[in-house]
Amino acid sequence: MHAKDILIDGFGRIREEVHAAVAGLGPEGLNVRPTTGTNSITWLVWHLTRIQDDHVADAFGLDQVWLVQDWEKRFGLDVPPRDTGYGHSAATVAKVRVDSPDLLTGYHDAVHAQSLRALRDMTAADLERVVDERWDPPVSLGVRLVSVLSDDLQHVGQAAYVRGLLQSAAA
Repeated sequence: MHAKDILIDGFGRIREEVHAAVAGLGPEGLNVRPTTGTNSITWLVWHLTRIQDDHVADAFGLDQVWLVQDWEKRFGLDVPPRDTGYGHSAATVAKVRVDSPDLLTGYHDAVHAQSLRALRDMTAADLERVVDERWDPPVSLGVRLVSVLSDDLQHVGQAAYVRGLLQSAAA
């Protein structure tokens, strides 16, 4: 198995978990925050997808799906166009709301499709290419992709946990 196949599998697992985390939830379940300072399922899935979109687009020299496929307009959030959720205050987290899981999964699926196209065209040598020189040591494509996988897996796990909390409270 090649490294890109492992990455493709990893991003596929994130997609599966995103769908599972939001399936069948209405606005209340998607947008509720277990406590004032915590994140909703909507925010967690939106954020992990924005990070993947932003970082993969940047690493491969692509346009962000959020901007070029009008997802920013479809969501209609009161946040700057290139916002990814990094550093959001509790008040800003509260602004990230949706009425349907389909909006979250639609955006995630579009980002996933772009990520897969980029990964399928990648060579083993590409993983060594430096994509961010702001760090010491500079960040290679391989390190950036593993970072995105890690971030996304943590956040989708958090979304699944919030879903579990909501289900146990309803029982």
